[in-house]
Amino acid sequence: MITYEYPLVERIRTLLRLEDLFERARFFLDRTEPPEHHAALLTLFEILDVTSRADLKSDLLQELDRQKQVMVSFRTNPEIRQEVLAEVLREIEQTHAGLYATAGKIGQHLRENEWLMGIKQRTGIPGGACEFDLPSYHYWLHREAGRRLEDLRGWFAPLLPIRDCTALVLRLLRESGKPARLTAPHGTFQQMLGGRTAQMVRIRLALAVDCVPEISANRYALNVRFVSVSGEPRARTVEHDVDFELTFCNL
Repeated sequence: MITYEYPLVERIRTLLRLEDLFERARFFLDRTEPPEHHAALLTLFEILDVTSRADLKSDLLQELDRQKQVMVSFRTNPEIRQEVLAEVLREIEQTHAGLYATAGKIGQHLRENEWLMGIKQRTGIPGGACEFDLPSYHYWLHREAGRRLEDLRGWFAPLLPIRDCTALVLRLLRESGKPARLTAPHGTFQQMLGGRTAQMVRIRLALAVDCVPEISANRYALNVRFVSVSGEPRARTVEHDVDFELTFCNL
């Protein structure tokens, strides 16, 4: 099975991008070769660009505050397992405290590092990080793997609170929905929203179906078109029925 997620609001779009980038960074930070550490540094620069929104930190703190109030209201609900609720509340409070304690603008420690910003500027040019362009970076890439890892982890460390907060908010969002099993006749599906609000939709289907969903949505309707992955120059809607799971997620 494979899951496709489609954000319906810009804030969730940003969080999904951050989640993907932090996961990529984790992968390369577990490696030791210079090209892998170069990829880790490029990912760090991408994270810096995505987090440049001035209101991202305050948005996340406000969302955690709101989720805490929602969870606290469940304390009197006899159908809620209180030990699970207490653990979620503890995680929310801990994550909130970590992000709140982050001083200044997200990534400011990187922007104040002239050496890193010089590399960032050059890597925006195709092939711009060659040894003759950045001899000091060439030297850094040939240092011992342990030294490079120490530097990389030091640069990533102040960003970990934003990573943890992003992961928690997206987990709560994903857990908010209930999947429904549906069928797209001849590869197309439309559902009127009828006033339903959602921040993200999730579509889950079997890999063997050999098609991918193209999703479009507005406040009134959700439209899904399943297109073939045969490699044709132009996307073509499949002609057979497609069984899938659809989940509306909203915090």
